[in-house]
Amino acid sequence: MSRRLIVCVGNLVQDEVFEVEALPSAGIKTGVLAYVERFGGPAATAAVAICHLGGEAAYWGRVGADAAGETGLRLLRGHGVDCDGVAILPEGRTLRAIVLVDKRGERSIVSNRRSLSQDASVLPQDGLEQAGAVLADTRWPAAAAVVLDRAHQAGIPSVLDVDGGTPEDNRRLIAKADHIVFSAEGLRDFAGDGPTEELLRRCANGSGKVFAVTRGSAGSLWLINGELVSVPAFKVAAKDTTGCGDVFHGAYALGLCEGQRPIEAARLAAAVAALKAERANGWDGMPDRAAVQALLATGETYPN
Repeated sequence: MSRRLIVCVGNLVQDEVFEVEALPSAGIKTGVLAYVERFGGPAATAAVAICHLGGEAAYWGRVGADAAGETGLRLLRGHGVDCDGVAILPEGRTLRAIVLVDKRGERSIVSNRRSLSQDASVLPQDGLEQAGAVLADTRWPAAAAVVLDRAHQAGIPSVLDVDGGTPEDNRRLIAKADHIVFSAEGLRDFAGDGPTEELLRRCANGSGKVFAVTRGSAGSLWLINGELVSVPAFKVAAKDTTGCGDVFHGAYALGLCEGQRPIEAARLAAAVAALKAERANGWDGMPDRAAVQALLATGETYPN
């Protein structure tokens, strides 16, 4: 393998997706327009996106010794993802989530992240020799900590997807990562309320690391060497935003692995996420590099 390999560490999740007219509020019953079972999870979805963009990805995670785990791994391999670093655990069950998607493409997710052990000793003991970058999410913090440390020792860039997890775990992981990309919700959970620019500066605390936050149609905001830079989102007719943050992180890591500067990689990631929202259809809706290049060349963006 070349040094374009990106090791993605985190969760694989079986999603039960319910399409509804509108996301329900508390105490409201609602009917289902459509239902489908598919697979997701931040790291696994990022790995699939990387492969569809022409990169090489390995997924390191764990699944239960059940039909869901077997199916998830078969599908990952079908998309070109190396799954040799996945542990199949005899106890527990493959992670699951319920996803509600409304007619505007917005979604709400209820996840069960406690049905498998958090023990990181099941990770491969090596495997970064051919890697050009590491991507970890905060949903399996023990594993993310191990792999971020290994990436630092190997001298390869690391990207941390911060969405979920406790503030204490996230603080520890942020200290280990080179590029820290929050979801809007993840940034608020970690840094509190306030203007986004102020929250990013508070998180960076004068460090030379790259900090960013994704904000849907408002684009992403980046703090690089003390300078704030906004990267606009591309205008598309979104059908389902599920997984868009995951593919954003995957595309960003791929851009870095290819030698792009952070803002170049962020623009690539914005195009990939927009096309994913437009196409929906889970892992089967991933755009290829030609479609992304076309959107980058001719696509319209929202105003900054």
